[in-house]
Amino acid sequence: MKRSIPLDRLEGLDSSLRGLSVAEISARRARYGDNRIVETIEAGWLHLLQETLKDPMLWFLLGTSLLFGLIGERTEAVILLVALIPFLAMDAFLHRRTQASTAGLSSHLASHARVVRDGVETLVDAAAVVAGELVLLRAGEFLPADGMLVQADNLQLDESALTGEAYPVRKSALGKLDRLDGLAQVEDAHWGFAGTRVLTGEAALRVVQVGGETQYGEIVRSAIRGSHERTPMQRAVADLVKVLVVAAAVVCVFLAWVRFRQGHGLVDALLSALTLAVAALPEEFPVVMTFFLGVGIYRLARRQALVRRGVVVENIGRVTCICSDKTGTLTEGRLSLAHRYPASAQDEAELLLIAAAASRRESADPMDLAILQAASASPIEREASFPFTEDRKRETAIIRRQGVLCAAVKGAPETVFALCALSAAERSHWQNLTAKLAEGAHKVIACAVRELDGDAWPGGEPEHGFRFAGLLAFEDPLRESVQQAVRSCRDARIHVIMVTGDHPATAAAVAREVGLGGEAPVVLTGDEMERRIAAEGGAFLNGVDVIARAIPSQKLALVRTLQGQGEIVAVTGDGVNDVPALQAADIGIAMGRRGTRSAREVAAIVLLDDNFRSIVQAIAEGRQLFRNLQLSFAYLLMIHLPLVATAAMIPLAGYPLLYLPVHVVWLELIIHPTALLVFQNLPAGEALRPRQPSPELRFFDRPQWLSIVLTGVVVAGVVMVSYDRSLGAGYDVAHARAMALVALTMASAGITAALSRLHGHAAKWVVAATIGLSLLLVQVPALAQYLHLRPLHADDWLIAAAGGLLAALLPALGPLSRASRR
Repeated sequence: MKRSIPLDRLEGLDSSLRGLSVAEISARRARYGDNRIVETIEAGWLHLLQETLKDPMLWFLLGTSLLFGLIGERTEAVILLVALIPFLAMDAFLHRRTQASTAGLSSHLASHARVVRDGVETLVDAAAVVAGELVLLRAGEFLPADGMLVQADNLQLDESALTGEAYPVRKSALGKLDRLDGLAQVEDAHWGFAGTRVLTGEAALRVVQVGGETQYGEIVRSAIRGSHERTPMQRAVADLVKVLVVAAAVVCVFLAWVRFRQGHGLVDALLSALTLAVAALPEEFPVVMTFFLGVGIYRLARRQALVRRGVVVENIGRVTCICSDKTGTLTEGRLSLAHRYPASAQDEAELLLIAAAASRRESADPMDLAILQAASASPIEREASFPFTEDRKRETAIIRRQGVLCAAVKGAPETVFALCALSAAERSHWQNLTAKLAEGAHKVIACAVRELDGDAWPGGEPEHGFRFAGLLAFEDPLRESVQQAVRSCRDARIHVIMVTGDHPATAAAVAREVGLGGEAPVVLTGDEMERRIAAEGGAFLNGVDVIARAIPSQKLALVRTLQGQGEIVAVTGDGVNDVPALQAADIGIAMGRRGTRSAREVAAIVLLDDNFRSIVQAIAEGRQLFRNLQLSFAYLLMIHLPLVATAAMIPLAGYPLLYLPVHVVWLELIIHPTALLVFQNLPAGEALRPRQPSPELRFFDRPQWLSIVLTGVVVAGVVMVSYDRSLGAGYDVAHARAMALVALTMASAGITAALSRLHGHAAKWVVAATIGLSLLLVQVPALAQYLHLRPLHADDWLIAAAGGLLAALLPALGPLSRASRR
């Protein structure tokens, strides 16, 4: 890939190793700026407070807590105040996350740089480097800016954090500078990036781009600009709560006015309104949501998925597309010696010995380390060494074995073939095998050996006369169970796209191996993808399996285009190059072991075991979590609708108050544990099942809403009929209240059993406790008298039980029951 550089950046500079003068430095700093790649954004606690005060959840919890405190329900008031803690903590975490992400991005940057100024080597702060500066580099140092390599000696760079590549990248010095239409053209082989590190060799870098113009700077800006939008769940719950609060306030005021006009007095009117308010205010919804998110975080952690942003737990269950990095995500991110193909005159042990002789442990080259580990040979005595260079594409070692002087060479197959006396048939055979291995995503090297005459050897590197020893093929192994995980995603209609910087042929081979796209995966380069998005939109991405040769901006464009198509996108990655896509994704998933700090800080979820399979399990848990939350909210609505309806309609009809405050407390003692304990513990299945994608989060669809409303109406009817029947001609209010309360609690038990299908001990215990508590409070005369109730007759209990069975039947046969079985 070629990079275009405006020629004015190189004005006044030649190809020599001349540094800048003080005057030139000042002029270039004024023109191009300094090298501050990461700018810290100071949001401050005042900004955090301002953002928090915009949250309607905060005011709802404070307002309802104050209301409960005013009417003497101190326990409820304290519970709501405690529920503020998770929301405030979440806002504080989001505030800290931006600063932590910035600090993590800074960890890959050079703090100082060795530059040549006025002909003298000088150590300066990296931020003081300017465009045109000559930077000297050696092993272990980070590059401070982007630029051309004007000198390179055995140079290898670690670009893994920036590009995602697992292998050291060999670089060479730029020769002739191509010019076209006022631009200089530079190949990536002669280009260095800020944030990358020198592994071996030495170099001189002519700085071209500084600060935000560097590729690293572009990534930083994308990360810092990321907003902290509220998740769909937060918005949905906030909207639901606001609607219910407004409706409850209107009904309470109307009820108080009616009771006062009916002549019941001011105290009765206020008591009616306050009792209805206690019954109607939906304080359980935010409490349940917070509690379920905590449970979800714990359950995902047991699946090796560490949640960094609790409010996005629900989103992972809605994922429809995963954009996965290849290196370190689908693969292990390390080289291993996979295949050995010795020539007919050699065996595998001899082949490995030759390769080990031409390898150096001190080079830290993953290929050398893999060879030496496989060979397990004792140290070899070397007479001379000729390291790998870009132009020679081989490494040669002169060794002495059993008193015989030998030359061992390893390198690019075509280079080694040229050193050996191979027949046309032999050369064709080995070339075909090399091509076949390369198509299988292998990195292939060839080895050869030659005996030397110790007396006649002139001391240089032999250029011919080698005996071909064979081929070694390396691979980056797939992670355990990744094929099964990809298959599970496909079966669940989750689209997996592999995004990599690799060559398309290598990427296609890996895709076939993991099961993406079958035998013929659809592969596009990042440039091809961008052109097609610009020309025809993003619909074609539905059939794409691999994006190869992708750069960070293209990964980000991919994510945003998929989101524009209605996809819920998860992005996996472990490098700095993944940060913009992780930030923009609905769910950013970073690797915990190999991931950079920047990726982990930006991501919503960190995989503790770096296993792609854990993503599938986390999605299954996320889907079950949302179903559990959906069932809990359905229960709350099914029981609150008749509670509020009967608390309002019976007094409005002129009857005595149905519920006193103590009765509402009794009902809340049933409703709270049911909503919090029964449904959060429903287990998730191992299989990841398909689900209907929804671009917007909706707790319930129309059939589910119909089922909820119908159940609420039927239960309200049962309660009112039971109340009226028990009131009788004798106007026995205590008996009527007892009958209405038992009818409602039996309905609660029936709804709980139907929605939970009595899965788990909590469901069984809560249903039994609901019925047992009703028997205790109603049938024990002393307790009943304290609660202004009267014990019921046997036929009353039979009617209440029948009502409970009817309440259970409606949700059991409805769409919500099918959701609980999925």
